[in-house]
Amino acid sequence: MGVTRRLMLAMLAATGFAARGAGASANYVVRRRLPSGNDWRWAVDYGPATRPIAARSHDVLILEPDHARAVAPLRGPGATVLGYISLGEVAESRAVFPALVKAGALRQRNPHWPEARYADLRHARWRAEVVDRIVPAILAKGYDGIFIDTLDNAEAMERADPAGNAGMIAAAASLVAAIRQRFPSITIVMNRGYALLPGAAADVDGVLGEAMASRWNFATKRYDRLVDSDWDWQATRLRAARAKNPALALMTLDYWDPADSKGVAALYARERAAGFVPYVSVLALDHIVPEPGR
Repeated sequence: MGVTRRLMLAMLAATGFAARGAGASANYVVRRRLPSGNDWRWAVDYGPATRPIAARSHDVLILEPDHARAVAPLRGPGATVLGYISLGEVAESRAVFPALVKAGALRQRNPHWPEARYADLRHARWRAEVVDRIVPAILAKGYDGIFIDTLDNAEAMERADPAGNAGMIAAAASLVAAIRQRFPSITIVMNRGYALLPGAAADVDGVLGEAMASRWNFATKRYDRLVDSDWDWQATRLRAARAKNPALALMTLDYWDPADSKGVAALYARERAAGFVPYVSVLALDHIVPEPGR
């Protein structure tokens, strides 16, 4: 291999290009990565009326793709917009819900969200629905990739019933790999799913630690700070994932009352100081909550 050829391949690798196979002369795929470092901004808004001005001030935006709206007006210069997808459970409101029940692809109800049922991540019907229909439909609406939620269910199910749910964690990781193989250029961010990360870290571009330092307490109906050991538990797993994939963006989501601007600012400062890319919002995640002072 000549010097010029070596240099060209090195440059392609550095910019995210990958050859599809030996001998492929011009078939390269650009994998859309998240920004490097942690001095960038992201937000999530599952509401139906995202404010364009607020949306365009972020580098990464996560939206509910089932709302009828144009994506382009919400994308800032060079920004990445991701569509939400729940892989570990399916809500009754989803059009595909009855067909999945009939096929036997859904399991028991989520005790915290009874309107949703756990998905059997090993089931061929659910896997085909995700790869062949749900993800392509999101991308067809103009999204740059997907934000994967509820994959923690795989670990919870397998732990609760090791025999009946054997292989659920491995199936979850292989489903993420199947999405990456089918759509090699898209951006993929995963919420938690720490049990999958030893095998799935290379297939995703970002991992989100939800409720890192604060959460909504459903019993007391208020926002609570978490103890340091809870924060350490997630931080250790996020950093372990980056050890597997140095290009991985580590994002955090905390919940707090926006009226307490000092409390919100303190959460941002803590997560940034640890090297993470933070966002602080309300439990409903139904609008963009601005960072104090920005």
